[in-house]
Amino acid sequence: MRRPVLISKIIVGLVILIVMTSVTSAQQKTTISYEAAAARIAWWRDAKFGLFMHWGVYSIPGRGEWVQWNEQIPVDEYAKLADQFKPDKFDPDAWAAVAKAAGMRYTVLTARHHDGFALFDDPGSSFTAMKSAAHRDFVADYVAAVRKTGLRVGLYYSPLDWRFPGFFFPDVYRPNAKELREQYHRQLNELATHYGKLDILWFDGGGEDWLGFNGVNFKGGWHRRPKDQHYAGLFSWQDVEAVNNLRNAQPSIIVNDRTDAPADFLSREGDNAIGSFDNKHPWELCTTLTTGAWGYQPNAKIKSRDDVIRLLVGAVGRDGNLLLNVGPRPDGQIEPAQAERLSEVGDWLKQYGQSIYKTRGGPYLPGDFGVSTYHDQTIFLHILNLTGKTLVMPSLPTSTKVLGCVALTGGKATCAQTSEGLKVTLSENSEAVDTIVAVAIASPAAKIGTIITPVVAR
Repeated sequence: MRRPVLISKIIVGLVILIVMTSVTSAQQKTTISYEAAAARIAWWRDAKFGLFMHWGVYSIPGRGEWVQWNEQIPVDEYAKLADQFKPDKFDPDAWAAVAKAAGMRYTVLTARHHDGFALFDDPGSSFTAMKSAAHRDFVADYVAAVRKTGLRVGLYYSPLDWRFPGFFFPDVYRPNAKELREQYHRQLNELATHYGKLDILWFDGGGEDWLGFNGVNFKGGWHRRPKDQHYAGLFSWQDVEAVNNLRNAQPSIIVNDRTDAPADFLSREGDNAIGSFDNKHPWELCTTLTTGAWGYQPNAKIKSRDDVIRLLVGAVGRDGNLLLNVGPRPDGQIEPAQAERLSEVGDWLKQYGQSIYKTRGGPYLPGDFGVSTYHDQTIFLHILNLTGKTLVMPSLPTSTKVLGCVALTGGKATCAQTSEGLKVTLSENSEAVDTIVAVAIASPAAKIGTIITPVVAR
């Protein structure tokens, strides 16, 4: 493989200014809608909660997965980290156990991030775990462990590779860009054909609007492309061909929207991107358990149990999923304190998982009170902002008969359709992070549709 080349610091510094805005603009707004697509993603829509793991040679310096880019570490110098990468506490069974204890139903591991280091075997690349000090295919071990635990198996893959200037300037460095594209298609085929059944391929850094980080341009000066304009050069990732080949090898696999190929689900990134209710397109919020980077950082602040529960409930109540990230240490171990926090969330789900798993968001849209979910003939009110013992929700349709309600999180609850609306009365104020009231109705909740919630609470 050719000697890697680093983009000049001046160019990269300009690109950094626009990189954070490019992530969301590259994403699609629609998902595949035919019957077979709905069938293959049905398990995922029921699962609701997954574990994301960002892990690679960037865990060694411990300054996040963007350390090479942020600190402008020369490619040859960064590559030496592979000689130090020998995680003596790597235990994929322990990873799977952490996810299981957290009540998660699927996992996603960064098979290769933007730095180009692959955790799997690729004979065509010199920058892989098999050619590192570890001499080990970590993806193979991870897939086997997760599958054995009964969880669904996901892999993250980024077509972007910072070692290739052709990514940033595909029309100038056309041979280099084609070499990068060849690596992308080859490595995707490696993942699709050598590790058994895969359930998720989570793309990042792909799609033609990612080229040049959505705005590096030689002609006409340095500027970011307007959001309504797309890359107009001649180079293409040939994403549709790559994903079609992936689906031929893995017919039931689901993929996200960070390529230009048709997607099964949409991605929202970061706590503040939880966004609005959407029951038309499958979607997922990905965010971190710790504050800061996605890759390992020592002594990173861990979110509280209640904060994680609010994120999970907030996403599910908007009809989405939550993919929560940890960054394992250089030795391969998930920080014990982080594993413990996830276990606390799992304990909560053991008690109240019926209001999360296999539900859909609604019928009440998110409001000041919190969110709602439903399953079959039960509506779950997730009251995240309880201000008193009585909550008045807008009326359900007259054809919907209320049979009664139960306060799952303690105390008693009564509910009735009144002239004011659906009146819910609790026997006592709850200190729970999420006061959950299960409302039983005589007909399927899916037939109700959505209800806007100008809530009166007292």
